[in-house]
Amino acid sequence: MSSAETGPLPSNKLKTSITNLLPGKILVRGYPLQELIGNINYGEVIYLCLKGELPDKNTARMLNALLLGITDHGLVSAASPPARIVCAGNPDPIKGLCAGILSIGVVTGSPKESARFINGAFSMMNEQNLTPEQAADKIVDDYTANRKRLLGVGHPLFKDADIRAARLREIAVQTGFIGDKLKLFEMIHQKYLQKLGKKNLVINVDGMMAAIMCEMGFDEDMIDIIAVLSYLPGICAHTYEELKEKTGMGLVFQLAMAFEYAGPEERHLPKDRQS
Repeated sequence: MSSAETGPLPSNKLKTSITNLLPGKILVRGYPLQELIGNINYGEVIYLCLKGELPDKNTARMLNALLLGITDHGLVSAASPPARIVCAGNPDPIKGLCAGILSIGVVTGSPKESARFINGAFSMMNEQNLTPEQAADKIVDDYTANRKRLLGVGHPLFKDADIRAARLREIAVQTGFIGDKLKLFEMIHQKYLQKLGKKNLVINVDGMMAAIMCEMGFDEDMIDIIAVLSYLPGICAHTYEELKEKTGMGLVFQLAMAFEYAGPEERHLPKDRQS
């Protein structure tokens, strides 16, 4: 069979559009790395790597604010205790950091599912030619009828407002990232509270981060990545503190004391199984 019949042979070279390594030169998205160092900040280089272009001033400010959104939750977190416990058993910073990062997901630390919900609600509104209020009513009716939890809402420590979400919203106003998706999410939140007859289920930091990043054009996987980067300073600090203070085993014992055994009482093997 000829090459004309089979088509071109696949290239053996892997391709990337991120970085080009040349003799004496490193180009990141086309920019010489030495020009980036000292001239743009960390948030800007993250944006450049993920999106392929440098952000404008407002986008850079908003992204840098988002990178501080979930800096740390202390030990009331799913990320910091694993980092400390792993370092207690294996004193190595990289292993501690990895343990903390691996704990971030749908339940804690990641706005990805909230972003998926917001994008889905916005698409449904447009596809069905609904007003924001009509779309919000339809979604809330479905969620309350089926006893589904609204993502991005509620926090055990914040009842009147999530201070982090409120601050991020302020910056979104200042930088021009209050758009139709965020407004729809806030409308859904209001209708949800009205339907439940509650006032203390605030839009939390995950929900606000998701809504703002949807407005910024980040896809759901990018939103996940930004959340990890936002969480990372706290995980780093807890990992380092554990390596120096060595308190992790105390945390393990405290966790053990917080549990109540609910299994069977003491029992023994049958006599024919005992030696």
